[in-house]
This record gives sequence, structure tokens and C-alpha cells, in this order.
Amino acid sequence: MATGKNPLFDTATTLGKILLFLGVSALCGVLVAGLLVPAAAVSGSAASGSIKFFDTLPAELKVDPPSQATTILASDGSVIANLYAENRTRVSLDQMSPYIKDAVIAIEDSRFYEHGGVDTTGILRALVSTARGNKQGASTITQQYVNNVINSSLEAEGKSDEVLLNGVNKGVGDKLREMKLAIALEKKFTKEQILEGYLNIVFFNRDAYGIEAASKFFFSTTAKDLTLPQAALLAGVVNSPSFYDPITNPDNAKVRRDLVLHSMLSQGKIQQADYDAAVATPVETKVTQPRQGCAYSTTAPYFCDYALHLLLNNPAYGADPKERERKIFRGGLTIKTTLDPNAQAVAQTQVDASAGANPDKWGASLVSVQPGSGKIVSMAQNTQWLEAEGKFNNVINFNVDSKDAQGGDLNGLGGFQPGSTMKPFTFAEWLNEGKSMNTVLNGAVRRYPLNFPWRNTCPAPKDGAYNTAEKGLGAADDLQNAEEGYYKNMSILDGLANSINTMTFATAAQVDLCGIQKIVDAVGIHAGQTNEPVPMTRLSNLIGATQTSPLTMASAFATFANDGKYCEPIAIESVTDQSGAQLPAQATNCRDAIKPEVARGVSYALQEVLNRGSGSLIQPRISTRTTFPIAAKTGTNDPNNSTWVVGFTTGLATASWFGDALGAQDRFGRNITINGKFYKGIDGYMIAGPQFSNYMAQVAPAYGTNPFPAPPSNLVTGPAPIVRPTTPPAKEDEASPTDKPKPSPSPSDKKK
Repeated sequence: MATGKNPLFDTATTLGKILLFLGVSALCGVLVAGLLVPAAAVSGSAASGSIKFFDTLPAELKVDPPSQATTILASDGSVIANLYAENRTRVSLDQMSPYIKDAVIAIEDSRFYEHGGVDTTGILRALVSTARGNKQGASTITQQYVNNVINSSLEAEGKSDEVLLNGVNKGVGDKLREMKLAIALEKKFTKEQILEGYLNIVFFNRDAYGIEAASKFFFSTTAKDLTLPQAALLAGVVNSPSFYDPITNPDNAKVRRDLVLHSMLSQGKIQQADYDAAVATPVETKVTQPRQGCAYSTTAPYFCDYALHLLLNNPAYGADPKERERKIFRGGLTIKTTLDPNAQAVAQTQVDASAGANPDKWGASLVSVQPGSGKIVSMAQNTQWLEAEGKFNNVINFNVDSKDAQGGDLNGLGGFQPGSTMKPFTFAEWLNEGKSMNTVLNGAVRRYPLNFPWRNTCPAPKDGAYNTAEKGLGAADDLQNAEEGYYKNMSILDGLANSINTMTFATAAQVDLCGIQKIVDAVGIHAGQTNEPVPMTRLSNLIGATQTSPLTMASAFATFANDGKYCEPIAIESVTDQSGAQLPAQATNCRDAIKPEVARGVSYALQEVLNRGSGSLIQPRISTRTTFPIAAKTGTNDPNNSTWVVGFTTGLATASWFGDALGAQDRFGRNITINGKFYKGIDGYMIAGPQFSNYMAQVAPAYGTNPFPAPPSNLVTGPAPIVRPTTPPAKEDEASPTDKPKPSPSPSDKKK
């Protein structure tokens, strides 16, 4: 139903036009009186009341920098990703083409350099024109700038519903406020500063705020290099970004562009020949679609997301998540990270080569940290963030804790069962108690009943047992090794080198479980899903039952390389805002975790893993005898669906993982085909191993491969000689029990 009009105020009637003219005159009179005439000199209650109202309006406008894109950089300054709520890059006036300045002034505010913020002549002309049926705007560039600044502040505060739009939800009071602020602004800033601010804040398109972003979006150029036809077109878009959009409405855009060009010609800003050439130019765009967010990072989307989560979880960036998000996505921050693009490229190549887009979606990941600083050097996995046909698409970061991954506590994997990569920490406690790694123990013991006399000085009670006879009472089956030939006497060193479960338990049975706990806590190992400590009095954790992230394991092993000092992993070196001021970042934070002589002893033993133990089966092989000093430990869990190699040189520590990264992680890693190769059962040395060795061979030399300091002789030689195994290294890595249900193996599967 049509809305009825009051004939008295209908601007189509003569009386309506007269009333409108009188109303406009009154409005301008109030404006002039309020600004120019002292209230005491004005007689009449109406005028006095109007001036009183006008005097109550604010005269100060806080001009904060408009929302700008945040940039995440690698350690060498290369761009990893851009983040923004509004795609904007601020540039100075001298970085803008003279054409855009002249074009905007010509079409939006031809008297810009003559008025003091409000053009009363323009207001009267526009309203009379509108009264005659030819709608015309009257806001000056200064007023538009004021309006944009106010709206930008509201958007930044999360008050989008309060944004004021010209001709839509502005009342007379809003307009008067805008005028007064515009006049005050002209007294505070030069015309050039106002024009620069306006061109940097004005909206062109949902993907382009400000002239620099608009130039790149529509024409793949810079504001400085805009041609006359391009500048005129963009100046025309401002009036109605949707209606004059040159992509969706090129005909409308051309009409508006040519109007701008005509205004420039009539005002003497261009010559006739320039005008003729410009209007003859077809409307053509060359769009550069902005890529906002970590998902579009071609370098390291998952590392980028990890760094972003560190800031979003940091109270220093705001009291609540929304405030922190506004700070990061609108603050124009420059975030410099620790990522080495060269190392990252190698890591990505390796994980892609290991599994790539395998149809069964088995996961592969690599993460490296620098001993002594904790800096994360690389973080890669064999998935693609953005949906793509034929690719392994996944937004979950395999390398980090749940809280630091996309989806936070709800969806993050929180790591994987580390298996035998946990064994070096029991070995470390053995050395910590001053015992020799060449001590021979009985590796044939497979039963640890519920009442076994473990030594434990921690408050936490011992949990678990390995004794088939007591299985119904809470014990697991008798302890298993992967190979039958290793149930025998051997040295502690040989037990670790060949990753023998029974030797790890024989070792733990003669040390304080609380000592193992203290070492594990000191090197930062924690449950990746809950962020809680890993209880080493739960016996299954001696051989890696609790899910732990690759980043956690890489940082823990870096402690051995760093002479016993643990350094928390860091990803963000510095953060600066638009003004160049430094904001809170991450700094190296190291602590004494284990004795230097113990760290040296573990490093010595883990070199033997690669020289003659379970790691010697890795192909291509890295060993201390053929390349450079390097130490590592293999690991595989009970269902063969979480396989590892974690190792280090003096300058770089790396966790390499391959396995099931889907949901409950309940698939068996047996009888599977990866890259055309069939595996009866995957183990650490098979896929995670080559991934590790190829990566370290290419990257580690750049970070230092000095010899490891030798451990004290009493920790190596001791009272007994090394007992060499009579059988070759295990062809399959050891397995660990699990704390969560797994599918039952087929009868033909060998018990791990």
C-alpha cells in the first residue's frame, strides 16, 4: 500500500517548496548563529534554544588510524599472510596519483579548498535542487571524512548497528553534529591532511577500503600509478559502491566516470584532449582478489594459524576474545615470526613426499625448534587448508596442542601417542641417579604384578600392571617386545638403542618413578588435549600412551641438545602497531631442566640409536659416522597408527610423525598402501624416518652440527661392559599400550 503524503509538505507543490526553502534557511541560520554569533547577542527564544542545542554538540573528534590489515612475516621479512576486517593499506598523499585527488574533489566537493568544513552555499544549492526533483548531495569531503571516522570507530568497537549512513538513518541532530565536527576538524588539520585521511578511509568495495586497496583490487596497481580513467572511475564509485561497481555494473560505472571527467574538465583540472581520450577508454578492470587469512598462506598456513592463536589467546591483546580479535584484525599490526622459509619449504616437500594426498588420508607432519632459543623453525603437514578436489583437506594443525589449533579445545587433535620416543626420559633418570648406561639388566622380565615394589616418592600412586594372570583385576597382558630375540640380559644402552620395552621397565624398576616424572615435567612434556602433566606413575606412559604434540616432543628433545636447558617454544619474535610501537611478543624463556652430564649421556645414547639400533634401519640413513653428529629416537604405538622419529643436532631439534590423524585415531596402521608401497605394519623408521633424515640432511647444517659434548666417563663405561645383541636391530619398532579403546586385531596380527 502506498504511503500517503501530507500535501502541505509535498515538495512537488509550490507551498511545499516554499516551506522547504524556509526550513533549509532556518537550519543554515542555526548553523551560522551557533558557530559565528555569541549566544548573548541573539534575541528570541527560538534562536536562543537552537544555539543552546548546537552548543551542546561535541566539537572534538578523535581521529584514530582507520582499521588496517595486519601482516604476518617470516623471520626473513617475507609475507606469510595478511589478516583484516577491512582490507586497507594506508598511504601518504604523495603516494597517490594527482588524478585521484583532483577527481575526488571535482565530483565530491569542488569548493573543498574554499570552505571551512561546511559549504553553506552548497547546502542551499543541493536542497533547492532536490526540491525541484533533482536529488543532490551537500556533504563536503570534510563532513564525509567525519562520518567515516565515526563509523570506523563504531565498527572497531563492535557497534555496527549504530553506524550512520547518509540519507538513511541520520536525523537533523546527527547532521548538525557532523557539521560542527567538520568545522572543528578544519581548524585542527590542514586540507591535505583531511584529503589524505579521507582517501585512506573511504569505502570502495567490501574487499577494498581506501584508495590503495581499491587500486590493487580493481586494477592490480597502486594508488600512485592510477591513470586518469582509472582515477575518475574510482572517484565515481565512492557515491554508490554497489550501483557504480565496474565489475558488476560496468555501464553504470562508465556513466559515472564520464561525469567525473566532465567535472574535472569544467573545473580546469584536465585539458580537452585528456578528457576526450579518457571518455573513449572502455571500462576494464584487472582484479586482484585479496587473500585474507592464514588459509591463503602459500608458505605455512598451519604455522600462521598457530601464531594467530597465540595472540588470540593472549590477554595482553584485549580483555576478551572479541577485543583481541578487533586488535589483531583491525590494528594494522606487523607480526614477525620465527619461521625460516627455506626450512619450511624443505619440510613441506618432505611431508608431501611421505604421504601427499593419499586416498586413505594418513597424516604426516614435521616441526623443528632451535635449541637454546626455542624458536620454531618450521611446521608442516601433508594436508591442504582450503578445499580442493583430490587433496587431503584438513584445517586441524597436527603439530600443536588442542588449545593452539583451529577449533581450540573442541576440535584440535592434541597430538598422538608418542610410543617409544618417551623412553629416553626413563634412561635420563637412570643417569641422573649416577648409574652407568653400560649396566646390564635382565630384559627377560615380562611380568610386573599389581603389588610390584616400584620406588615412587611422588604423592601420585602407581597405576597399572603387566601380568596376564591379573588382567581381570586391572593389569594388562605380559609386557611385549617387538622381536622375540630381545628377552635377555643386556646393557641399559643397548636396551635404549634397540628400543626394548622390557629393558625400559627393567630400568624404571630400579629408579624413582618420581624422578622420571620430574624430568618429564621439566622438559615441558604434557598431554596435548588437556594441557595436564603426563603422569609417569601410570606405567603405560613409560612407553608413550598419552597423546602429546610433535611440537612438545621436539622442544623436549631440544633440551638434550642444549646441555639440559629447556626452552619454551616460541613463534612470535616481535609485534609492532601502526605507529611503530612495540607490543607484547614472545621472548626466549629457558630453564635448567636436567643436569648437563645427563643431557650429554642421553645425546651419546641416542646417537647409537641411529648408528646401530632401531634408527639404523632408516633409509636414507643418517648416522654420526657418515654425516654429522645427530641423535634420535624412533617410536611406534600398539596399533601402528602413530609412528615417530624425534631427534636433534646441536643446532636443531625435529619431530617427524606419520599416522592416523582422523577423529578418534582408531585405525590400525597395518596392511596399508602408501605411495604405492604396501606395509604389513608401519613403524617409525619406515615413513617418519626418511622424512626426518631427508629434512635434517638438508636443513640441519645451516643451524650447526658441532660434536656433542662427551658425557662423564662414569656414566658411559661404569662397572660392566656393553653387551652387544646377538640378533640384528629390530625390524619393527616397539609398541606401547594405549589408554583408549582400539579395534581388535585379527588373529593373524602379531601381538606387539
